[in-house]
Amino acid sequence: MNLVGAENWAAEMDVRVTVCDLQGVIVYMNQSAVLSFKKYGENLIGKSIYDCHNPVSCEKIRAMNQTPSVNCYTIQKGEEKRMIRHFPWIEDGEHKGVIEFSFPVPVEMLNKIR
Repeated sequence: MNLVGAENWAAEMDVRVTVCDLQGVIVYMNQSAVLSFKKYGENLIGKSIYDCHNPVSCEKIRAMNQTPSVNCYTIQKGEEKRMIRHFPWIEDGEHKGVIEFSFPVPVEMLNKIR
């Protein structure tokens, strides 16, 4: 996987970055994602992303792996609200899997219309 030095720029940001290939195998996680998903195991690289998701989510991931598409939503657990954005991992014009960014957002977030 070529993420242009992702191990450097993505390692310490507070955005969780997880990447899976077309078979749903996790090929990359930055430190924030590793810490957040520790309950599923110490090292998830090489494991199936489907082991960490419910059946509805697994179907959505499978669909995104079949047909490149974007999936975006927010989740809230207690006082923490996060934006989740899944988008195709495209490299040299080839669809290789799904990238997930997860980052905190304020519970009440200003929406500017421009």
